Amino acid sequence: MPHTTPPAGRRDQQALLIVAGMADLAVTAVGSAAGAVRSLLRRSDAAELVKEAEADLEARGRLVLDRYDSVPPAYLEVLAQRVLARQAADGGDV
Repeated sequence: MPHTTPPAGRRDQQALLIVAGMADLAVTAVGSAAGAVRSLLRRSDAAELVKEAEADLEARGRLVLDRYDSVPPAYLEVLAQRVLARQAADGGDV
């Protein structure tokens, strides 16, 4: 089945619908977040929840930094080391 490009008017309508859907999703997410914040503020253990959230965010931050902190070895360097290891295992024969 050949792929045909929809007419310009149809593409404009599709783009408008996608943008409207994304805006609705964003408004819904903000509303949900505001409701969650309001319910958290009413809780008696809000201070404890804040401390736990802070510790959780700190742990997540540490994991992210650890993940991106170490630079992976250079690919050609790894290949060279493998070649040297093979040569040593084969008694120096290439």
